[in-house]
Amino acid sequence: MLELAILGFLAEAPLPGHELRRRVSQLTGYTRPVSDGSLYPAINRLTKAGLIERRADPAAGASRYVLSLTAAGRADMLQRLRKPADHEITDFTRFYIVLAFLSHLPDVAERHAVLRRRLEFLEEPASFFYDNERPLRAEEITDPYRRGMLLTARATSRAERTWLRETLGEEPPVFDTGCTDSDPHAPAAPAS
Repeated sequence: MLELAILGFLAEAPLPGHELRRRVSQLTGYTRPVSDGSLYPAINRLTKAGLIERRADPAAGASRYVLSLTAAGRADMLQRLRKPADHEITDFTRFYIVLAFLSHLPDVAERHAVLRRRLEFLEEPASFFYDNERPLRAEEITDPYRRGMLLTARATSRAERTWLRETLGEEPPVFDTGCTDSDPHAPAAPAS
């Protein structure tokens, strides 16, 4: 996902390395801080693959450079956005990296296909805790901290599903209880 963030920001404008690092850190740093030890090797891999190019920036001083996206880099980024891997749909942080750059896809139908995959995932009953194969609801948990995890996840999932449906122009499902959007389960545990 680090590579997608690099490609996505460079699709918006050429950037000096330090500015790219700042933007990537702001996007991902609240959950997964970006170190120089991961960012600069990723930049080097993308450069060697011909997806980005690095050129000296004499105005900024010695050893400063500007990175820009190549045509091959734009094509690679668009492909990553069109067909995110399953774990990029199911993992909260990874999906948000996809979402941050999804507007680069020129075709609305392609963007909506990605959003539908996420919505389908969120609508599957899941929990952080199970009784055999049955997902446990927050109301079934006595531990206040585990219950808090489930309640928070439920609220987050409900808000995201509402936004996804609005964006897709879809109506919320009506459940047997006669209530809409009454999913009793939390989303699946985020991958680490």
